[in-house]
Amino acid sequence: MNILVFGYSGQVAQELLRLSEKSTFSFIFLERQDADLLFPDRCAQIIFDHKPSAVINAAAWTAVDAAETSESDALVINGKSPGAMARTCAELSIPFVHISSDYVFDGSGNTPWQPYDIVKPLGAYGRSKLLGEQLVQDSGAQAVIMRTSWVFSSHGSNFVKTMLRLGKERDILNVVGDQVGGPTSASAIAGAVLTIVEALLKGSSGGIFHFSGAPAASWAEFASVIMDQADIPCKINPILSADYPTKASRPLNSRLDGYTLFEEFNISQPDWIKGLKCVLNELNELNELKEQSHGT
Repeated sequence: MNILVFGYSGQVAQELLRLSEKSTFSFIFLERQDADLLFPDRCAQIIFDHKPSAVINAAAWTAVDAAETSESDALVINGKSPGAMARTCAELSIPFVHISSDYVFDGSGNTPWQPYDIVKPLGAYGRSKLLGEQLVQDSGAQAVIMRTSWVFSSHGSNFVKTMLRLGKERDILNVVGDQVGGPTSASAIAGAVLTIVEALLKGSSGGIFHFSGAPAASWAEFASVIMDQADIPCKINPILSADYPTKASRPLNSRLDGYTLFEEFNISQPDWIKGLKCVLNELNELNELKEQSHGT
C-alpha cells in the first residue's frame, strides 16, 4: 500500500520519513517543488495522479506571527489546500489524515480542551487552521483531523533548539510562564499518525481528535526542563505574555484532552519529558558527528 505524504522537510514529515524505513507501507514524500500548497488544484491533481491508499498532510504554514501580515497565503496553505486534498480523497474513497493545531481555541479557562469544544481562534494562523478543519469536515472524506501542540524535534527550528542555543549564550532567560500546554515530540506525532492510518484502512471512522504531550507545562517550565536535561546552567525567569508582546496573540490555555483518541485508536498521551531526552540525545549525536567531520 502506498501512502502519499504532503511535506518533507517539516518536523513531523521528517519523523514519518524515519518510520517509513521500517514500515510495511510504501511512502511518497512531496517536497514544496513537488506540491506547493499555494496551489490547491495542483495538490488535488497530484493525489489523482498517484492514486495512493491513503494521504497524510504534514505540510503547513507554521509561522504564527508572519501569518498576521500574510493571512491570505496562510488561508490557502492551511485551509484551502487541505480542503482540496480531502475532497479528492473523498472522490477516490481513500483515508485522509490532517494535522491541525491548538490555535483554533481562544485559550480561555484552565481545563483541557475537548475535540468538539467551541473554537474561537485569536489570530490569522488559528483562523487558517480552522478553515482547513472546516473544509476537511465538509469534504465527506474518511478523514481524521488531529490537533496537536508545541511540536519539538531534532529537525528544523523549534523551541527546544532555540532554548539550547540561547541557554549557552546567556546566564538567565525570560520565558513566558502563563501559557500552558502540552509539549509534543514530532516522533510521537508521526507514530500516532501511522497508527491512525492503519486503523482507517481497516475501516475506522474519522473525526477530530487531540494529541499532545503530558504533563501540562508552561513554556517557562518546559525551558527549565530543557536546561536541566542538557546540563546548561542557565536560569529561567518566568514572565507574563503581556511582557513579551508578539504580532499574534497566543492562547494562554493550550491543554488538549486526548481521551477520545485513546478510546478510538488506543493511542495514549506521550510523556514529553522522555521525548525530550531522546531529542537531546539525537542532537548530541549530531553535534559529535559534526565535530568529527571538522576534525578530519
